[in-house]
Amino acid sequence: MKKCSLFFLLFFTMHAMAQSFTDYHAHYVVPSYLELLKEHNALLDEGFPIPQWTMEGHLQLMDEVGIDQTILTLPAPHPYFGNQEECNVACRQFNEQAAEICKTHPNRFQFCATLPLPDVPSAIREATYALDTLGAVGVKLATNVYGQYLGDSILDPLMQFLSERKALVILHPHKPTPTNGAVMKQTPLAMQEYLSETTRAVTNMISRNVLARYPNMRVVVPHSGAYLPIAIPRMQSLYPVMHRNGLMGEIDFEKNIQCLYFDLAGSPSEATVQALLSLTTPDHLLYGTDYPYVAPQVIKANVERMKSHLPMQVEEKSAGDFIVRIAEIAVHKRYWKEYLQAAHKVAAESLKKEAGVICLFPMEIPEQPYTVRIVEIYKDTMAYQAHLQTEHFKEYKQGTLHMVKELKLVDTQPLAKEMMPQIYRKL
Repeated sequence: MKKCSLFFLLFFTMHAMAQSFTDYHAHYVVPSYLELLKEHNALLDEGFPIPQWTMEGHLQLMDEVGIDQTILTLPAPHPYFGNQEECNVACRQFNEQAAEICKTHPNRFQFCATLPLPDVPSAIREATYALDTLGAVGVKLATNVYGQYLGDSILDPLMQFLSERKALVILHPHKPTPTNGAVMKQTPLAMQEYLSETTRAVTNMISRNVLARYPNMRVVVPHSGAYLPIAIPRMQSLYPVMHRNGLMGEIDFEKNIQCLYFDLAGSPSEATVQALLSLTTPDHLLYGTDYPYVAPQVIKANVERMKSHLPMQVEEKSAGDFIVRIAEIAVHKRYWKEYLQAAHKVAAESLKKEAGVICLFPMEIPEQPYTVRIVEIYKDTMAYQAHLQTEHFKEYKQGTLHMVKELKLVDTQPLAKEMMPQIYRKL
């Protein structure tokens, strides 16, 4: 039994059903970018060397791993060194070079544009040019540009523009500003601070209700969501008293979270993915390599590890296989009655409205107070995926995030699969 089987169901869905295996976290490094960094003595600005990159080497990795398409972004550091005009020119140059790479291999590469922040009007002009003229599929945003953090009110016009364009927005952590040089030297940025940076930027956006106010963006959070599975429930628990005392404005947590997608770059553990699934659903998890910062052999090993943990071999899966699962949910005592009402409501609506949902049956465990086990049975994988997209499931998932202390999902493999239809007919 695999605790993380939803993660591997996601991988199966990408690789086998959709026949589309897209890398949402990969970088291109062109000579002109390295020259600009060298000119400003910024080659080691993020605490580690920038790796070499070639289009041919990247394509070779994609072929070996089985990646159909990669969305390219410029890595850190951001090309702003105090001169806005220089930044404008540099971003235009890098975006045009990325567009040329994509034109050379249009079925393999797409790109998200680099914007010349901190100047917001310049950023909107460059985003317009990149989306309309260069064919960019979205934009890449740094967590901060020398202290201008995502969530800052000065960025609202840009967020409104990106929402109106229904843009894909790929986030990436950059060196925090201000920073403690001694701490960064002791523990490299990529090892810890990048996770803090990502969490800081996203929670800063949520605290100003940015994603709810501009809800048409699809925002990809890097590195398996960083610390957000811990940070967001804490925000939700503290929010009522902060709001009541006038220290925070209105926050619609559900709408904010619905905009977020999460790439799985960074060798995520089963526990990491389980934590993410307490915050979101499998359809919001995306594949990511972090190439060329992660070596090809490590990327290949990660993919093989995913494949080896599939509940069944992909070749053996079919649309007619039943999915039988037990969800064990520990609930905070103060939310016990409220959670039970929500669980019974989603079960009733799912059974009534969805032909592919055969059973959603919540049960209490007398020996384990405030713990629920839900027996879940779906007709097949397609029925399960459709269930995740229903409004009643999304309402339940987002509405109970703050109530759940721990979630464990256990898939089962029927020993006599041929008996299952007979059992259901008798019911």
